[in-house]
Amino acid sequence: MPNRRDFLKTSAIASIGASPMLAAYGGGASASQRQKPVVVSTWRHGQPANAAAWEVLSDEGTALDAVEAGVRVTEANPETRTVGRGGYPDRTGVVTLDACVMDERGRCGSVAALEDILHPTSVARKVMEETPHVMLVGEGARDFALEQGFEKTDLLTEQSKQDWEEWKASQSDVTTPEPNVENEVGSDNHDTIGMLALDANGDLSGACTTSGTKWKMHGRVGDSPLIGAGLFVDNDVGAACATGWGEAVIRTAGSHLAVEKMRQGASPMEACRSVVERVRDLHGNPENVQVGVLALNTQGEIGAYGLQSGFEMAKYTPEGGNQLVEATPLQSSK
Repeated sequence: MPNRRDFLKTSAIASIGASPMLAAYGGGASASQRQKPVVVSTWRHGQPANAAAWEVLSDEGTALDAVEAGVRVTEANPETRTVGRGGYPDRTGVVTLDACVMDERGRCGSVAALEDILHPTSVARKVMEETPHVMLVGEGARDFALEQGFEKTDLLTEQSKQDWEEWKASQSDVTTPEPNVENEVGSDNHDTIGMLALDANGDLSGACTTSGTKWKMHGRVGDSPLIGAGLFVDNDVGAACATGWGEAVIRTAGSHLAVEKMRQGASPMEACRSVVERVRDLHGNPENVQVGVLALNTQGEIGAYGLQSGFEMAKYTPEGGNQLVEATPLQSSK
């Protein structure tokens, strides 16, 4: 009788179904052919990130190393306007970054409101591995990063600065501007890359990183660096991450809820839908709340659901290459 670890070594990506904001890179074409690890992530910028993560996994690397390598690609890409360098600044014109990691042992680390450091996910991992803490924020997080050898980097690109100046000029009172929240359905204000990986040893890890909502109040922190909200990993059950309007995800502890639903017997798809339904019910079935949840269980099965339209599903496999399609939102699903 094979043990759980041997079984997981022969497992890969399951049927994805109608999954929002999902990029997947797995080694098998069907459930009966699963023979390799799997990595999944959110939004179209998850596709190049998955490719980097897959290089680690295909070389028998750990899930933790894979998710860190993957999201670093997105953090360094100034064309991704809601993660890392080039991200939209807050209303004061400062780019602040949030990120977290969690591994198969339940260890976790995070940083919030981090300035001047290109790779917040790597700093979060250092917090996990080099300190007795889970989270460092603001100036303390930056000081720690510099002590760990990270270089100070200007995160505000000319394009983001120009966008901010145009937005500021449009405000009637720049001291109390209206915030631009993360629920602009169909806009390019898609925060976060959340990534989950299952490696050849059957171990799970995850990462989540963002520059947050544009024009936010200085010091605002969303769900992305919060363990249990933006990310949660339980190596006996599965892992989940979230994207969209951070405040709504925090109010439901979305990623932890998804994992607990799987613990109770739900499939990843059922678990994600349950979280999104909870968000919908809490906010009175709103038209403009943008939230999505992605989950991966220990068998390599994937689920993802979004509350509203505008989410994308990108599927990346050796057989099919990059495929990007619009996913079915909860509001129109039956």
